Amino acid sequence: MGIIEKVSGPLVVAKDMLGSNMYDVVKVGKANLIGEIIQLKGESAVIQVYEDTTGLTPGEPVESTGMPLSVKLGPGLLGNIYDGIQRPLKSLERKSGAFIGRGIAADPLDAKRKWKFVHNKDVRNGSEVREGDILGHVQETDFIKHHILVPNGVKGKVRHLASGEFTVDDVIAEIQDGKAVHRMTLSQHRSVRKAMRVRRKFRADEPLITGQRIIDTLFPVAKGGTASIPGPFGAGKTVMQQSVAKYADSDIVVYIGCGERGNEMTDVLTEFPELKDPKTGRPLMERTVLIANTSNMPVAAREASIYTGITIAEYYRDMGYNVAIMADSTSRWAEAMREISARLEEMPGEEGYPAYLPKRLAEYYERSGKVENLNGTTGSVTIIGAVSPPGGDISEPVSQGTLRVVKTFWSLDAALAGSRHFPAINWLSSYSLYTDALEYWYEKNVGKEFTDGRKEAMRLLQREAELKDIVQLVGEDALPDAEKMLLEIGRMLREDYLRQSAFDDVDAYSGLRKQDAMLRTMLHFARAADEAVKNGASVSAITGMKARAEISRMKGVKDGEIEAAAKRIVGLADAEFAALSKELDSGAAGEKEMAKGKK
Repeated sequence: MGIIEKVSGPLVVAKDMLGSNMYDVVKVGKANLIGEIIQLKGESAVIQVYEDTTGLTPGEPVESTGMPLSVKLGPGLLGNIYDGIQRPLKSLERKSGAFIGRGIAADPLDAKRKWKFVHNKDVRNGSEVREGDILGHVQETDFIKHHILVPNGVKGKVRHLASGEFTVDDVIAEIQDGKAVHRMTLSQHRSVRKAMRVRRKFRADEPLITGQRIIDTLFPVAKGGTASIPGPFGAGKTVMQQSVAKYADSDIVVYIGCGERGNEMTDVLTEFPELKDPKTGRPLMERTVLIANTSNMPVAAREASIYTGITIAEYYRDMGYNVAIMADSTSRWAEAMREISARLEEMPGEEGYPAYLPKRLAEYYERSGKVENLNGTTGSVTIIGAVSPPGGDISEPVSQGTLRVVKTFWSLDAALAGSRHFPAINWLSSYSLYTDALEYWYEKNVGKEFTDGRKEAMRLLQREAELKDIVQLVGEDALPDAEKMLLEIGRMLREDYLRQSAFDDVDAYSGLRKQDAMLRTMLHFARAADEAVKNGASVSAITGMKARAEISRMKGVKDGEIEAAAKRIVGLADAEFAALSKELDSGAAGEKEMAKGKK
């Protein structure tokens, strides 16, 4: 038991804390505010408090729990909404109303609800088990089987294993390790700052399909990979992350609103429960965990929210699931670290951020990966983090520290957003280091024509950008017809393929088959147009074709109807180009006859 000596915003200095350990959770003051020891100096401890410290005074008691900051994991996580330190917001609202009171605690999991536990047939009395092994399962939702795992550090012989209906705190098994007996429940606690051990990590070999054409086609992210979305205010980071969360082919989604504006998190909290999962037709919340830590909440809890989210993601990964985690945004997390570092009077690094910022970023993103778990199952955690650089300047420390460790970079452009082009990903400054590793998967599951088409589309877009620079100097009229046609093809790819509406029921999601059909059709038209221009056709005659208008409407065609639509449009384009070629040949023949007559 210690005593408060000094209060400085979210930081509290307590004396008489001899015997405490780094990162121990403590209860601060008479209100029992939750805090964590982040520095020890002799008998004094520096504590970051995750709640508002207004009213705390020197002399109030501080009590250490002797445990690190942990989360409670078990059935009932899915569909829940937590704050940064895993307090369920719905329960807090019932206790304190719309505004969360200080010192209020609530069990993260419903302690009264009973779950039907079915033990693993391969595990019986006398079986040897160790951490990570599967004792049995609970059907958490209609589509998610929640495996009950042996907790960290536990091993031994099963002395008792039950089946039936239990609450998350009821004992369902006993494991004997020598003289020690470990009593297992449906829930367990895990420290948030320590990554769970795995057997091995695999090479990225499968894409996370998001349904966003510019991502899946040009800049894919692998399952178990990392991606960053930097961009200025209003460029669409939050909407893009929400779209990926809704439609990505992951089993579980963990969405972290870290320091975001309250109105944005309100949209998430009201919209997600009403969304239907395109995979199951059930509510999306049945496979989602939301962590809401808005900008008006205590700054220290922002730092914890990121770790709370990644620990929940690892827990489901250990069951063999593919988990996608959306962190919006890591810039607010870094700002929280900067504020706490300043109050600790640490030597500041670039722009006032602590010198260990790059290390913390790397440690966080390194918890991603496709892995073989300790129980032999395969799972993955894919981390997609938004970055909010001031003024959109990605040369600042958080963006640069992130770019050093992530392999996919989706660069949002204010100019594209201003022209209402969404997703506002700049195809010239974005990149993915997974394209070569995923090429075999795309060829096997979609077709070689798709990977070749991706390269051809990128070449056309880059060539169009070069021509637009020339147009700025000499004007479009000065270009030859072949280059004018290339500009039109680039415009078609940009507006009809890369642009996608998150608010259109059909266009919001495009499966790989639809993306392949659309890209094949557009490139077929582009090649035919290029050949026609070389043979003397005018650009206006080509852009005025019915096939060109039909291509612009392809994004509104449903996935199941796209192949028939693509075949029809290709046939229409071939017929129109054949008619145009015949017309050109007829005109050329007429000119020859006139020339002969003059002679």
